[in-house]
Amino acid sequence: MFDFTGKHVFVAGGTSGINLGIAHAFAKAGARVCVLSRKQEKVDAAVGELKTHGGEVAGFAADVRDYAAVEAALKAAHAQFGAIDVLISGAAGNFPAPALGISSNGFRSVVEIDLLGSFHVLRAAFALLNKPGASIVNISAPQAYNAMEFQMHVCAAKAGVDMLTRVGAIEWGPAGVRVNSVVPGPIADTEGMKRLAPTPETVDIVAESVPLKRFGTRDDIANCCLWLASPYASYVSGAVIPVDGGWSLGGTSVSSAGMKKLMGG
Repeated sequence: MFDFTGKHVFVAGGTSGINLGIAHAFAKAGARVCVLSRKQEKVDAAVGELKTHGGEVAGFAADVRDYAAVEAALKAAHAQFGAIDVLISGAAGNFPAPALGISSNGFRSVVEIDLLGSFHVLRAAFALLNKPGASIVNISAPQAYNAMEFQMHVCAAKAGVDMLTRVGAIEWGPAGVRVNSVVPGPIADTEGMKRLAPTPETVDIVAESVPLKRFGTRDDIANCCLWLASPYASYVSGAVIPVDGGWSLGGTSVSSAGMKKLMGG
């Protein structure tokens, strides 16, 4: 359905979970794919997986909190595969804890990975994008607009990510660069859901809170990213798109009682 043959797709955080699923989708669609993650062993493993689709793949190890390292990785990707057509920014960190249970360092760590890291990726990549025509997709979270107990740090960070999207769309639109956010709901077989719903009981609590009464898949998120990066979405910019089975609609998030059960209370 989507053809990205010859296109350069860079996926920050693309070595696991949702982001690796996105990298696989673009590799299957013919793109030349680069992934970035903090640990070299994870980068090597992801590159090995992605090469099974038969295309060109490269990987780089860098901490998104380190602007110089991110910039160096992006420049290396540009030198290898040329201008970046699609940039996926998905690095994230999370742990459930009440506000009074989050240390200053813990709060800072999540904000630096999610928000500062996203800014680093976007800022360092801009000069290397294929302009006009490049597409940027930030991977956000429902915590950006749904206040959730035990998620103060993530709510603050992801709200900032969505504002990066909106401001980027305004400032970079004249250069022909589109910027959008995809907001995954509860997605099966991801590290985030393993942390938030580690038992069969908590899985049921989360699934019941979704209007479609099920978890999403990594393919659900990847398919939205493929569409946003394609010509079919050429007039879509500044959008924050939930892919969550209706979970973000009023009254459908996990209740306070449900969150307490998730936390073992």
